[in-house]
Amino acid sequence: MIINFLLSAEQEFAEAVDYYNKQLAGLGFEFAAEVKYTLERILLYPNAWSPFSNRTRRCIINRFPYGILYQVRQDMILVMAIMHLKKSPIRWQERIKNQS
Repeated sequence: MIINFLLSAEQEFAEAVDYYNKQLAGLGFEFAAEVKYTLERILLYPNAWSPFSNRTRRCIINRFPYGILYQVRQDMILVMAIMHLKKSPIRWQERIKNQS
């Protein structure tokens, strides 16, 4: 199984890495490593995390207030968002509706 990102999810990821690197040198790379680890967990157990909607699940990232919203497709995991857990979920709900 492979992992694909929506363009908006890739942008969120890059913005978060940049933000954390500006806060403390190297912290963004630690965030990126946690995202990679979380994606590996999702690949191993794609249906293990809580449903966020009918087709979308959310897996929480360790150490950082983020979660990965994703959908399990036939031959891939589609990452819908790298979402900050303190922000309103409405923007991701709209994205999910458009991809369902």
